[in-house]
Amino acid sequence: MDEATAVPDGPGSPGGRGRDGGAAGRGRTGDTGWIEDVLTTPLVEAVRDLDGYGGLVYLRSPDRRSLVLAMVTGVPRSLLKSWWRVPVGGVLPMAEAYRRDETLWLPDERAGMVRFPHFTAGLPYPFGSAYQPVRAGGEAVGVLVVLRSAARAPMEAEAVRRALRPAQRQLAERLGRLAAGRPVAGGSGPGPATGVVEYDAEPVSVRLPTPAVHPVRVGLLDWDLDTDRCTADDEALALLGIDRTGFGGALADIAARVNPDDLHELRASRSDALAHGRVRSRHFRVLDESRDGEELGYRPVELWGHLVRGADGSGRILVCALVDAAVGLTAAEAAERLPDALFSLDQDGRLTYLNRRSEELLGCGREELLGRYPWEVITWLRDPAYEDRYRAAMLSQEQVSFLVRHPGGARLSFVLYPDVHGLTGRVYPAGPPPGHEPADGDGAARGGAAMAPPPGPVAEARAGALYHVVQMASVLTEAVTVRDVCRAVSEQLLPAFGVRELALYTVREGRMYLLWESGYPEGFLAPFEGITLDTHLPGVHALTTRLPLFFESPEDLSGAYPGIALDRMSAWSFLPLIASGHPVGSCILGWDAPHRFTSDERSALTALSGLVAQALERARLYDAESAVARGLQEGLLPHRLPAVEGLRTTGRYLPGTQGMAIGGDWYDVITTGRGVALVIGDVEGHSVGAAAVMGQLRSAVHAFAASGRPPQEVITHTNRLLAELEADAFATCCYIELDPRTGRALAVRAGHPPPLLRRPDGRAETLDLAGGVMLGVQPDAVYPVTALTLEPGSVLVLYTDGLVERPGSDIEAGIDRVRGCLSDTPADSVEHLADRLVGTARRARERPDDVALLLTAYR
Repeated sequence: MDEATAVPDGPGSPGGRGRDGGAAGRGRTGDTGWIEDVLTTPLVEAVRDLDGYGGLVYLRSPDRRSLVLAMVTGVPRSLLKSWWRVPVGGVLPMAEAYRRDETLWLPDERAGMVRFPHFTAGLPYPFGSAYQPVRAGGEAVGVLVVLRSAARAPMEAEAVRRALRPAQRQLAERLGRLAAGRPVAGGSGPGPATGVVEYDAEPVSVRLPTPAVHPVRVGLLDWDLDTDRCTADDEALALLGIDRTGFGGALADIAARVNPDDLHELRASRSDALAHGRVRSRHFRVLDESRDGEELGYRPVELWGHLVRGADGSGRILVCALVDAAVGLTAAEAAERLPDALFSLDQDGRLTYLNRRSEELLGCGREELLGRYPWEVITWLRDPAYEDRYRAAMLSQEQVSFLVRHPGGARLSFVLYPDVHGLTGRVYPAGPPPGHEPADGDGAARGGAAMAPPPGPVAEARAGALYHVVQMASVLTEAVTVRDVCRAVSEQLLPAFGVRELALYTVREGRMYLLWESGYPEGFLAPFEGITLDTHLPGVHALTTRLPLFFESPEDLSGAYPGIALDRMSAWSFLPLIASGHPVGSCILGWDAPHRFTSDERSALTALSGLVAQALERARLYDAESAVARGLQEGLLPHRLPAVEGLRTTGRYLPGTQGMAIGGDWYDVITTGRGVALVIGDVEGHSVGAAAVMGQLRSAVHAFAASGRPPQEVITHTNRLLAELEADAFATCCYIELDPRTGRALAVRAGHPPPLLRRPDGRAETLDLAGGVMLGVQPDAVYPVTALTLEPGSVLVLYTDGLVERPGSDIEAGIDRVRGCLSDTPADSVEHLADRLVGTARRARERPDDVALLLTAYR
């Protein structure tokens, strides 16, 4: 299979971390060219050899803790968003294949549920999957995954291994060449910066080869409307069936080829051009003959044109495009004539075509729908179950049928026919429910004869209660903090059950306090804050009795609790949150219309309340530990920087937003016998241990600096101390000793990003300091010293990599961005300047690393 047949259609640019002395440039790939060159052909051929419909390639991350999805084909990237990055130690099939270095074959969803329930809960659809570890340079570097329809003939594990072996060998050879720093044959893009095979960006999407179709032919024609003379290119003459040697250039030569019934269309093209200056889609048929002159029939063509006049206003030339309409036009016309409503979705679920009958049944025009998700535009298709049917069709590659109740009361049957490039859908009235006898004339009103049912089973498209429970369990396993849990509950419960209001309460010291609310009128919940557990309210009773309460109408709720304040809701459920036998709080849900709670729905909501309670309890403990850890870290950072004559200093620290949200970044200003030491450092990791090591290093640097040791000895002794601690931790550091009287400075850098300097005229530059390895790597490492001289009015910027690194982008690009901000911001106030430099990081919703910044203005 030729690699050019697989066309990349998704962006992505990998990036990674890089520090001097050890891992410089590791994971930086420049662009994704090497990914496409290396992975495309083996992945596409693996899908073909296993008779699959989709494939993935995971590569290890720069820190070796995760597998990152590098390439996907045959399925939309969006359906796999939860699995773009998976932990190497996770209970997931791709992680297990990677760890064990052996092929893993899951023939269907039942096999997946038994071995990997968490993974199957996130993708609860019938499909088979094979996982083949990939090695390069003698070590595991990733996993090849092929998705296969569970409805196909079953395969034995050994047959799967044999089918994947060629692609595995090809991947190993290509990745091995990269690991050895050699180019891949036929490659066009640059490889990884250091030849290390790793990835840290969004996946690149590649299309599977498309079956050959009839090519669209377009010819160009110039028609002089004043003389009826024409000039045409070879393609236009071929469409008209005219040999160039026999073409006299007269319009009559063309008209002679047109079906007599369609000559009006040709003449009308002239009228359109003269009246409107253009021709839009005039259709006519031309004689279609074989090479030996035997007449075969007529070929439909389409004419588009634009009127052009000479520079002096004279002459009227119609510049035309003649399009072969034998395929597209004929197919579209045929679809328009069908009594069924037909539509087409692309791989991501956006509408690419619908016929006129679809507009009638869906009650929505093409202009509103084309290019959009149908369940976002059509309000009565917004039930999550309908979008889920699209996912089921695309991930199982099997026909899916379901019923939908139209707001007008009619029932519509939907049938989805998928392939790897998208799906085609069919919609038609399903008739009255079983047992309903239509009134006289009802059949005529529906269009006469009943429509034939689709092949295969048809089921009401309402996601089952078990699906919601499993899906919530999957989502809650990813929630870490109490806020994460509350957000997950809000995002899952509200759409899944049609809920309009949500309130989550927690119990502290015998009182109820609001954790999260959504949909309530402003101030409505204020009177209930801090109520005691003996208050006569349903939310309290549900918790104290440990029994859920359901009210299907306002009359039911008012009857049970006379005088209770009501808002605009019409049905409620009050769910107790109980974890490990003790009360956690209450979950209150409201519906904006009277609602009948089925037994399945009551069971699902009760089960969900148990999951929410456990997640909240776990998150509450985590938040408590995080608060202790943050307090420890804040206690280790300097509360106030010393005042030094001739200098203005300020510092900033921002914790990360992932994990414990703490890290090992620190900064310090230390007075010495020769001046002042400016220090910044970063201990790898985000944990209490990292913060503890940071505290030890800060104390050591402070003691060595205050004792009068020169900069090189301060860093050398600190490095030896970290190695002797056996803390299994590494750190970076930048140490600059500055004499405020002269501006002279000595700088030492241990694997840390280079400082920035803003000169008095506003120019900002990166200081080229000699660097050594990170602290803790080599106990006897030597660190070079660089001499600097600061001019009065200069500003020195020390920072940690959290300020300049972003997933998927180069660290140099981040440094350039901060340097530009430093140059563009006035240096009148170091406080204002520091706020500007950390502004982007402070506003970021996700901050994977913590940020430390130390600014020094030399006056």
